[in-house]
Amino acid sequence: MSSLVVFSVPKTGAGRVLPLRESNDFQSRSWLRPATVRCGLRLEVQESGNHAFMLGMGFVGQFLGHQLKEEGWKVSGTCLSEIKKKKLEGSGFEIFIYSLEDYDSSRISTSYGFHHQESLFTLQDATHLLISIPPSVSLGDPVLHFHRDLIWNRLKNGRVHWLCYLSSTSVYGDHGGYWVDEDTPPKPENELAVARLEAENAWINLGCDLGVHVYVLRLGGIYGPGRSALDTIIKQGPLSKDQQRRQHRRYPPRIHVADVCQAIRASMNKSSTWNVFNIIDDDPAPRSEVFSYARSLVMQRWPDKLDGISVDQETLNQHAQTGELIEEKRVSNNRMKSELGVELLHPNYRSGLESIARGYQLR
Repeated sequence: MSSLVVFSVPKTGAGRVLPLRESNDFQSRSWLRPATVRCGLRLEVQESGNHAFMLGMGFVGQFLGHQLKEEGWKVSGTCLSEIKKKKLEGSGFEIFIYSLEDYDSSRISTSYGFHHQESLFTLQDATHLLISIPPSVSLGDPVLHFHRDLIWNRLKNGRVHWLCYLSSTSVYGDHGGYWVDEDTPPKPENELAVARLEAENAWINLGCDLGVHVYVLRLGGIYGPGRSALDTIIKQGPLSKDQQRRQHRRYPPRIHVADVCQAIRASMNKSSTWNVFNIIDDDPAPRSEVFSYARSLVMQRWPDKLDGISVDQETLNQHAQTGELIEEKRVSNNRMKSELGVELLHPNYRSGLESIARGYQLR
């Protein structure tokens, strides 16, 4: 029997290990650099059974959790609500609620955020820890901000020997369309990206202190079944602020959720010299091109779904209406392929969208 625990936490400052918010001049901070380090590793766990704990059981966590569960892993994780908890438990996962909504700054307890103390005992039993909780500009990484000592005590006396933090390519900032890789010094251009980088360093520090295999995976925009350009067009819902902002980018990095999980699993099975990897596909194509191709797939299979398409969605098939497309950067995935041995299932958006279309069930 195997088990996995996954946590998704907003960044706070990871226990304030890396002081970030004392100054707004975050681009000048010398510690904002690729966190490639070598850690003294703990001996492999001798007990039988893999247990994955996911801090933040969202889109990636659920996709990975189903894969691991089918192979006999025990899979645990956290979510934000009772409704989500019941749904995930119905899929056979062990779920705990981790919420910061009722935070009272005048009375912080060591159990704050965890609605059930059992989650902390489960964490101690985990062999693999995946963190996918996003950062917060005001707090940084909330798990480490509020619970670093508690997490440390559970993990140092536990079975964990692999830790992975899911980050973002946003930490690189704008490079005028030039290629970047893991050796490119990050230059985050907003506080959220700074919080991402801060959390990366904090989790790496914690993992190295524990002597475990620690990885940071910098992801592009994640898409997959139920969360793709096809879904946006078919459902004809309003564009989110993120979608509206990304439609102006010339080279947005993206990755299919199946390939994210493939990279995560590869890191579980390898002892790499590196601990930071870009997880993106081979084709940083503009969103207008992606949506144009998605529309062609919808037209082939469900032409009636294009009747009365909204103006907002129509503009996604054209270049930005005002101003020039933002070049930003192109992100290399060479290290992912050479060090982790990942052969992408979907090296470009066409392959990914075609796969989603084949499995799409219209309601």
